[in-house]
Amino acid sequence: MGRKEQAKEMWGLDAGVEERMAWFRRRGVRVPPRSILRTPEQIAGIRASARINTALLDHIAGMICEGISTAQIDREVYDYTVSHGAVPAPLHYEGFPKSVCVSVNDVVCHGIPSEREILRDGDIVNVDVSTIYEGYYSDASRMFLIGNVDAARRRLVEVTRECMEIGIRAAQPWARLGDVGAAIQAHAERNGYSVVRELCGHGVGLEFHEKPDVEHFGRKGTGMLIVPGMTFTIEPMINMGRRHVFIDAEDGWTVLTEDGLPSAQWESMILITETGNEVLTQ
Repeated sequence: MGRKEQAKEMWGLDAGVEERMAWFRRRGVRVPPRSILRTPEQIAGIRASARINTALLDHIAGMICEGISTAQIDREVYDYTVSHGAVPAPLHYEGFPKSVCVSVNDVVCHGIPSEREILRDGDIVNVDVSTIYEGYYSDASRMFLIGNVDAARRRLVEVTRECMEIGIRAAQPWARLGDVGAAIQAHAERNGYSVVRELCGHGVGLEFHEKPDVEHFGRKGTGMLIVPGMTFTIEPMINMGRRHVFIDAEDGWTVLTEDGLPSAQWESMILITETGNEVLTQ
């Protein structure tokens, strides 16, 4: 069996994909390691995990409202996940104490659910859920508007969703990761917002966080080559004010905007195919 035939058997890559990767590599383009190009069996497992993850967000959408605590959301995430034979990936991940990240208003990400934090009229809230099912990982987040949210915050949430969608459209086979970041940055800044740079999207599927890093800013035509078989998140964090953030020293997790203005985030996980991409979680 020749090298091309072995590659196709192991990785599901046809000779054309192998040859094209080699062409880019010879020209100095950084190509992804084979270990993050999914096999058909792995893709099937990731899709199964992603179905639970999306259904979980649908479930949360039906119960989130003014007056509930972020701890209630955490309990609901845990109960729903385990009742479907899965595990909440954030729970105890590098010491994170809860099953979900719930980030309200000026919290950019990694908000820790609490009985003391009650959702109030006018809040904007990100709920970020990640699921392990039969050893496969999936990841997504959505924004929720609580009660009467003012026009400025509604616009931030909508433009942030547009940023994610624009990033997904830019994530095409044989493009570069810099194309994704450049497209997101241009749309955010055109609308008067800033892009958080300290946090990024990431590979996900066999582990919670894998290569590559998927930055939400950058220059077109730079970065790692995007190749069929990759699975990664696109999850722009967009600030109403300046891009600068800090981590709460008390808990070591909660990321907040430095100027106290609101931040929004949407996240989907995608699979790169030979003809485009497939949104796995939303």
